[in-house]
Amino acid sequence: MSQIKLKVADIQQLTNTIKSFDLVSADGGHLPSWEAGSHIDIEIDGHMRRSYSLANQPGDTDHWVTAILREEGGTGGSKFMHDKVSVGDELTIAEPPTNHFSLEEKAASHLLIGGGIGITPLLSMGYRLKDMEADFHLHYCTKSKEDTAFYDKVLEVFGSNGVTFHHDGGDPSQGIKLDDVLSAQKEGQHLYLCGPGGLINAARDVASHWQDGTVHFELFASAKSEDEKTEAAEGDQPFEVELKKSGITFTVPADKSIIELLRANEVDVMYACEEGWCGNCKVGLISGKADHRDEFLDDTDRENFIQVCISRAMPGENLVLDI
Repeated sequence: MSQIKLKVADIQQLTNTIKSFDLVSADGGHLPSWEAGSHIDIEIDGHMRRSYSLANQPGDTDHWVTAILREEGGTGGSKFMHDKVSVGDELTIAEPPTNHFSLEEKAASHLLIGGGIGITPLLSMGYRLKDMEADFHLHYCTKSKEDTAFYDKVLEVFGSNGVTFHHDGGDPSQGIKLDDVLSAQKEGQHLYLCGPGGLINAARDVASHWQDGTVHFELFASAKSEDEKTEAAEGDQPFEVELKKSGITFTVPADKSIIELLRANEVDVMYACEEGWCGNCKVGLISGKADHRDEFLDDTDRENFIQVCISRAMPGENLVLDI
């Protein structure tokens, strides 16, 4: 993998819990180009990677802007970025920006719904939609104006008629009325969702009548409860994995993941969240029935792909992967 070194050019405190990071190339050159909805995977504290969406003008190769919510109950990535990273520090990403949340630019119109830190990729989409002179509208959900990251920038990009702010004071029942917003799908309209799992799950449920392939979403954390994760892991068994291209076969123990065995065998695969929601570790599935536990792949994808950080083989099955 081709690592890219970044330097932190500026840090801004956007809200009490959200900071923006302005990143430039560490060697003073141009950064790789990118598209609206893209994210980068930053190496954190030498032992993990975390995905952060880009929020500035798509294609900007002079600098990248991302915003990060400090999560007390997280795995440490956001706290490291908030507490340990300063202007002038260098960061490393393993690959150029990746896009699992792209705009359908040929759509007749675009409806965007963002909650909290979920505004980050939607803001980059706003820049692109504005340049396209497209038909678009953003619903932005936060507790209050003070908790609204990029408030002025959102107004600048989307325009006062292109955004509706929903401030619920911490009570979701006082916020966006999804039944009203999503009741009728316009001809050729596409929906883009990003934010807390609860908001995304609720919006997807309400929009279940929308045409297939027109609802797009990106999670910033798992939407599953700890009880759901524990229940899924009960009764896990060992299984065999064959790597078709690498010529390697190994056994995945009941208490290990496929990606842990890939690392042990020095097989390099992209990863970030290691919880099945970011999409980075998707690899080809050649044969074998998989126990899909991710929150990223759709039913069609699951016929040919698997997320190796969390999914396993069904009991009695062996998997052949396209790596």
